[in-house]
Amino acid sequence: MKVAAIVGSIRQDSYNLKLAKHIQARYADQFDVEILDLTPLPMYNQDIELDPPQEVLDFKEKVKEADAVLWVTPEYNASIPGVLGNAIDWLSRVDKVMIGKPSIIMGSSMGNLGSVKAQMHLRDILFASGLNSPVLRGNEVYVGAVHQKFDENGNLVDEATIAFLDGVIANFQDWMRQYV
Repeated sequence: MKVAAIVGSIRQDSYNLKLAKHIQARYADQFDVEILDLTPLPMYNQDIELDPPQEVLDFKEKVKEADAVLWVTPEYNASIPGVLGNAIDWLSRVDKVMIGKPSIIMGSSMGNLGSVKAQMHLRDILFASGLNSPVLRGNEVYVGAVHQKFDENGNLVDEATIAFLDGVIANFQDWMRQYV
């Protein structure tokens, strides 16, 4: 199974990027996760949506080729980050590559709630008509106090979180059988 990971933070030392990298490495024998880089994407502009830059075409093609999308988001101002909203805008227009593509959502924060509000907003957004992405339910991943769960080398070391993720990923794989 091929999974496109879209991380809503472009910060080099992002905990959400570290979480995506953990998923990529720990479950490499179960599926292929490609973490997509959002930094080259220009701001969405309807004036160029029919003839977008190559970076947009490449991004959309990677999502189109994936069997599923892993969304990993921080929470900015009780919602999703602008960079994530921009990526979603590109995905939801013209060829609408997300329609029917399964999604799983995760997120982390240094606070206790682990991006709950951002994930709620993202879930709503993914049901919009230009996206219409089925989302794995009942397996929410809110990694709170994330700064205490990774070591200095960027490795997830919190055993309870790792065990929880193992269960969620197993559920995700079972759920994905209906799509691939």
